[in-house]
Formats: sequence, structure tokens, C-alpha cells
Amino acid sequence: MADSLSSRPAPLLAWIDARNGVAGDMLLGALADAGVPLAVMQDAIDAVMPATVRLGQTEVRRAGLRAGKVDVEVLADDLPHRDWTVIRAMLQDSALRPAVKERALAVFEALANAEARAHGIDVEAVHFHEVGAWDSIADVVGVCAGLVELGVGRIVAGPVGVGSGSIRTAHGEIPIPVPAVLELSRGWQVVAGGKGELATPTGMALVTTLADLEPTLPGCTVTNVGIGAGSRDDPGRPNVVRIVLGEDQQTQPDTAGAWVLESNIDDLDPRLWPGVLAALMEAGADDAWLTPILMKKGRPAHSLHVLAGSAALPQLRELVFDLVPTLGVREYPVTKRMLERYWHAVQVEGADVRIKVGHRDGRIATATPEFSDVVAAAEASGRPVRVVLAAADAAAVAAGLVPGGPVG
Repeated sequence: MADSLSSRPAPLLAWIDARNGVAGDMLLGALADAGVPLAVMQDAIDAVMPATVRLGQTEVRRAGLRAGKVDVEVLADDLPHRDWTVIRAMLQDSALRPAVKERALAVFEALANAEARAHGIDVEAVHFHEVGAWDSIADVVGVCAGLVELGVGRIVAGPVGVGSGSIRTAHGEIPIPVPAVLELSRGWQVVAGGKGELATPTGMALVTTLADLEPTLPGCTVTNVGIGAGSRDDPGRPNVVRIVLGEDQQTQPDTAGAWVLESNIDDLDPRLWPGVLAALMEAGADDAWLTPILMKKGRPAHSLHVLAGSAALPQLRELVFDLVPTLGVREYPVTKRMLERYWHAVQVEGADVRIKVGHRDGRIATATPEFSDVVAAAEASGRPVRVVLAAADAAAVAAGLVPGGPVG
């Protein structure tokens, strides 16, 4: 490519589509297919274990679809297993870029914790079998280096296909998904089905450690797509991982990705609704509101709406089930477009009342007194709320906080 991938002016969003499974080498292939020079990933691996593995890149077909494939050739004698403490020391003592080192350590720590839970041992006593091999270490380091090289900021991923059946490992024949994959899947959406092991511990650790769960592709301007192939070519199921790269709307000042939760309720005492909305706002909702509706059999009811970012979504979902008598919640992604804003305090009745000022292109679009401040000032002065509100509006105008005015 003509320009350096690492010199992009703004962080990219990366969305990982792993519905057909995921493995470390598949992610390497997707990143290489998206434009990461193989030499960048090779140099990072050599910084941890020089002259140990060699990467090779080819183009293949999987169920009739084109994909990139990266093969990891082991050049040195390997051990049957390595302790977590040994791999941790290898990474910490390496000359990796700090961002790459931090991500790689986090992935292996997640793997160690998963193995510790699966086998009922202390995490410091964990020794890896297949995951501790040279090629698996190369997968983790290479993927982390590739993401940093691309300039990826936020990483999100959808549900992961885990497969079915059983597999023979160092511990004998065990069911799929294997214990480490199940442990790493806690809190994640997975899809069963498909023949054999579709998600490896290394692949699952990379996804669930580095990414946040986003079931669908978030709002973005797509700039590139990388497709990485696994070793098998199964008819009817493309054995690939896709990485979609784009300009993240959440990095732009006026846009952000968000979710809306909705539920229709016809059997809640209406006196409880103010407390429900207040509790949702205190728990991290960006907004919460009601819409009067008419349900089946002519029942008057309300539709509850909750607007929130993806990080707050799980907690707010559970809170909705706790607060209202509903059997289900609808969820869908939306894009918020926001004015830039700031606070400006004015004096009203001897008290500070904040004015929330929204603006764009250097001009004020809206200026509104914060109502809770107005109420507090009214209570302190003994004046009616409507009188203090009018005084706050007048103080805002006197301060030049009017629509169309310049930003102070």
C-alpha cells in the first residue's frame, strides 16, 4: 500500500465475524488479507521467540469463497507444554511494542484463568498443552501486532460458532466445545452446530479478551474487509473469519453507537413508573421514557424505552426484568447524533444554576437551565419554581447564551 497503515489519523473500528468459528491462524489470515504486511507480524513474533517460526501467506477457496491463509511453520524443537509463568516472562522480557505486549499478555492471562477454572487449580500452576506450543504463541503475538499496525482502536465481535462432537487432546477425548473454550465463552453469545471443533481456545481468547460483544456490525464507514481461512474446506460452510474495518462513528464528536431496549407493560401500578425511570437513569441509561399505547383487548398500557451504550446494555436489561413485570425485551442498535455541549453557571436568587449549552459549528443551538438546579434554588429562596425558572432563562439570555449566538 502507498501509505503506512500505522499512520492513520484516527483509530479504526474492527468488527470480527466469527459465526463460522475462529482460530488464531484464521485471524492472522484475515489481518494479512486486510493489508497487514506479513513482515510486521513476523517481526513481532521474532521479538518473543527469534528463529522459531516462519509465516507464509497464500490465497485459498473455502466453500467457493476467496480467503487469505497464513501458515505458521515451526522451525525449532517444541515442548509438549509450557507453563503460563514461562510464557508470561517471555512476553514481558521481549522487545514488543507496548500496545502489542499489553494485548498479548491479556490474552494469555485469560487463557490461564480459563484453564485454571477448567482444571480446578491455581492460575500460577497452569501449564498449557496445545495453547503453549510455538505456533499458538505466534498466533497470539501476530494477531495483536496486526491490530496495532492497522491502527485499530475499538474491537467488537459477534457470536462465535463453536462446533460439535468430540476431539482428542492431551487430556484424552473430550466434548466440543472444549472446557477452555466454554470458560472463555462466559458472557458471550455462541452458536452450536457444525462438524468438529470450530472455535479453538486461542481463537476464543483473542476474541473475548480483545473485543466487546456486538451481535451485528456497528454503524461505521467501511474501509476494508479481511477474510481469513482455516485449514479445513467444508462443503456448505465457509471455514473463514471476517474482519470488517471502518471509521468508528463513536470517535466522531456528533455520533455514537447505542442500543434501545423496549418492552410493553400493561400491569404495573402507574405510581411506580417515576421510580423505574429514575433507577434506569442512575444505572447508566442515556435516556429512559414511556409511550402510552393500546394493547390487545383494548388494554391501556405503556411502552418502556431505554437508550444506552453497549457497555451498559447487560446491566440495564437485567434491571428492566427486575423493575417491571415483563416476559421479554426488544433490543435494536441505533445511531445517536449529538450536539457538542458544555455547562455555564448563572446566578439566580443567590444560587448557581447551570445552563446546558448545545452548539455546533461555533454557534449556540440550544441553552436550557438544569431543572434540578432550578428546584434547589427555589427551595433555598422560598420562591415558586416557575418564577426561578423564568429568572434562569433571563439570566441565560443576559449572559449571551441564546440560539444563534457565538460559543463562549
